[in-house]
Amino acid sequence: MQPELRHLRYLLAVAEHASFTRAAEELRIAQPTLSQQIKQLEKALGVLLLDRTGRTVRLTDSGEAYAGYARRALQDLAAGERAVLDVRDLSRGRLRLAATPTFTAYLTGPLVAAFHTRHPGITVEVRESTQDRIEAELLADRLDLGIAFEGGHLPGIEATALFTETLGLVVGPGHPFAGRTEPVPAEELNDHHLALLSQDFATRRHIDAYVSEHGLRPRIAMEANAVGALTEIVRRTALATVLPDAVTLDHPQLSHVPLAPALPTRGVTLLHRGAGYRSAAARAFTELATEPATDRERNRAEGRGTGRAENHGRDRGTGRAEGRREDRDPSAGRA
Repeated sequence: MQPELRHLRYLLAVAEHASFTRAAEELRIAQPTLSQQIKQLEKALGVLLLDRTGRTVRLTDSGEAYAGYARRALQDLAAGERAVLDVRDLSRGRLRLAATPTFTAYLTGPLVAAFHTRHPGITVEVRESTQDRIEAELLADRLDLGIAFEGGHLPGIEATALFTETLGLVVGPGHPFAGRTEPVPAEELNDHHLALLSQDFATRRHIDAYVSEHGLRPRIAMEANAVGALTEIVRRTALATVLPDAVTLDHPQLSHVPLAPALPTRGVTLLHRGAGYRSAAARAFTELATEPATDRERNRAEGRGTGRAENHGRDRGTGRAEGRREDRDPSAGRA
């Protein structure tokens, strides 16, 4: 008997779940059938692939070696299927995109909207996830692109610089700083109550490092684990927060107030798997994301017949932009 694709999928499912029962549930087949199929594969190869003697099922040394090839084979086959279905004129196709949570709040929407306007036949799947999970999904070929931060990436991940994000104080109409244009000395934060993102977010750690570096002791009156909830709290109260400056672009009732000294900037990147097939849709989205913001705005305005379009302060000539860059900490497991 020659191994078939189903045997590879079954083996990898058991290895992932370390359990025949959970793997059978995911595969939606009976557990005895799954066990029989794995035994067929082991007989065909002449080796034991799974160690069933412990409390959990795990790959043997031979199983580990074989599973690596099985994963790559399934990934290559999936990429081949996409290549066959890929239409160069972008009249149809699929794009699998993920972004860290704060980008979902301000960047992903405008980019996906502009992409859909240009290529309405492309189905776009958008997910929100942590940066470490995005990189793992890219390597597993379960994503085409990811919007995240610059920095150390997993081997096999390549990054294209998009823009530089700046952060500052954000206040609502009822705050004393509302409408202020001159920078606020950092020590004045000690006299105001803040509402901040929870420590699941990389931005919160960025803020905490800034506070510690400058010896500040602001009172944290409220924490939120969603950017949308935080902006609503700030809009309706006299609390201030620290967020990417671009948050205020879509929230006219919020004001951006610079701090002195300013918080360190952070780079925003578009991630993809270095090796393997890249679809026409992924290449088109990359081109869109890296073009000057003014071009996107003009095209969008012409398409809608309106003069207003999103501007995230991107400047392709310098690779910089006043945008916001925020995501939950890659070191945190929370999505």
